[in-house]
Amino acid sequence: MSRMTATLSSAQISEFAKFAEELADLSGSTILPYFRAGIAVDNKLDGGGFDPVTAADREGEAVIVAAIRQRYPDHGVLGEEHGAHAGSSALTWVIDPIDGTRAFVCGMAQWGTLIALNDRSRPVVGVLDQPYTRERWVAANGVTTFSDGRGPSAVLRTRPCHSLKDAVLTTTSPVGYFDDAERRAFWALSTRAKLTRFGGDCYAYGLLAMGFIDVIVEASLKAWDIQALIPIIENAGGVVTTWDGKPAMDGGQVVACGDASLHAAVCEVLAAAVAR
Repeated sequence: MSRMTATLSSAQISEFAKFAEELADLSGSTILPYFRAGIAVDNKLDGGGFDPVTAADREGEAVIVAAIRQRYPDHGVLGEEHGAHAGSSALTWVIDPIDGTRAFVCGMAQWGTLIALNDRSRPVVGVLDQPYTRERWVAANGVTTFSDGRGPSAVLRTRPCHSLKDAVLTTTSPVGYFDDAERRAFWALSTRAKLTRFGGDCYAYGLLAMGFIDVIVEASLKAWDIQALIPIIENAGGVVTTWDGKPAMDGGQVVACGDASLHAAVCEVLAAAVAR
């Protein structure tokens, strides 16, 4: 398999973004019949802990993978439920059919389908689709757009927020994903923020791109949890890195901010708290 980074034109990226939306349509029609339908929930963890998965997760990813293989058989695929499938090109689709399965099985709407295209150096296309609410975020060629079926698509920008005391801070859960040091660091941020809210999974990142949230702090993320969200945030003017300021493409400890100056302050607080 080639180790070279793909060199894509803006026209090619637009083509792939259009295809990513087609994939979102396919997965949405597969997943939606299961939502709030009382489906069986399996646990992917043995020997303690709970990591839910459903037929909606598995079938949503399967329909995406099948469509990619038909249209672009040389592309690689990395998915949460069905693993990695190597391709002969430098391009890889990174997929999470339901990011927020816990919310999904609880009947909450704070979940979404994540679809990214990675050129081996970074994700160049990102789609966050919430088929139940008909909301969709699409990132390509330096622009992030939002649509909800109630009007034309809008170009998104994050909002300025230079100080933690003015910031809205979120994380999916302060309990399930942080170790003790990470939890201590999050609470250090929370005491400085104007408002802290929990829950959201990928949906919170869409709200950050829209300017409603200022900071998201997570840990234990996988590549499929974050790759689609990186261009969505960055194209809207925000910053996504690991806690120590490195690229977040592989997941782990991730911080997303709508304002670059706030991002620097957040990383400083996180580093100091973890070091204690």
